[in-house]
Amino acid sequence: MPRKPRNLQTNYCYHVTVRCNNREFKLIRHECREVFLYALKRAREKFNFKLYALCIMSNHVHYLLEPAQPEDLPRIMHWLNWYTAMCFNRMLNRTGHFWEKRYYSSGFEKTDYQRALNTLRYIHANPKAAKMQQGFFYDFSNYGIHDRLSDDGLTQWHPAFLSLGKSLDECAKKYRGFCKKYKPKPKPETRYHWGNKLLPKVLSARERKKRVPGQMSLPFWDEWEASNEEIREVAEMFVIANCYDPKVAAQFLKN
Repeated sequence: MPRKPRNLQTNYCYHVTVRCNNREFKLIRHECREVFLYALKRAREKFNFKLYALCIMSNHVHYLLEPAQPEDLPRIMHWLNWYTAMCFNRMLNRTGHFWEKRYYSSGFEKTDYQRALNTLRYIHANPKAAKMQQGFFYDFSNYGIHDRLSDDGLTQWHPAFLSLGKSLDECAKKYRGFCKKYKPKPKPETRYHWGNKLLPKVLSARERKKRVPGQMSLPFWDEWEASNEEIREVAEMFVIANCYDPKVAAQFLKN
């Protein structure tokens, strides 16, 4: 069956989700997340889109973004997925598809503030819903810039957030309360079948032995046109702005 065309409209925001191939937990490594943040910075400079929400999970990523032109969305995602797949395949010494099939996107009018707020909250609640932590602060989502009114260097406030109050402090307070009311739906239980526990161990052992000719390992970043310092600078600014305890995060990043 042919793919359904995307509904690309002017003045629309898009909730985009992209998942690792086979739903593998390839984004759990800290250095992969750092490179991902740097790639987002490059993509924003290249396509001039607005990024309102971001959450990097262990095997998928959520965005809420607004492209400068409707037709830019496929270009943004194609470039971002290509660039990160190239980086991650070299970093992880692997080949083939890194991202799973076609990215999911759901668009709505930028002026639909209620849906925008619901989408922001859904994205920011992902780590809590996955029981990765109790609250909404998370190193690799931009909830922190809404609660603490910080600047992470990558994302910005949606007009819906700015409409919550007459001052930024009031907006932050109301959004904080709005998030606390959220009750995530329980995730469906994983269905186990014979062999699914053994197979990952076999594949993992193969990956440890596998060496792909022509691929390089960290920390040689000259081919990415970026240095370790550039990548780390982008990641540090994002994490410290959004984490639960900036002092602890700063010490972790320093070490």
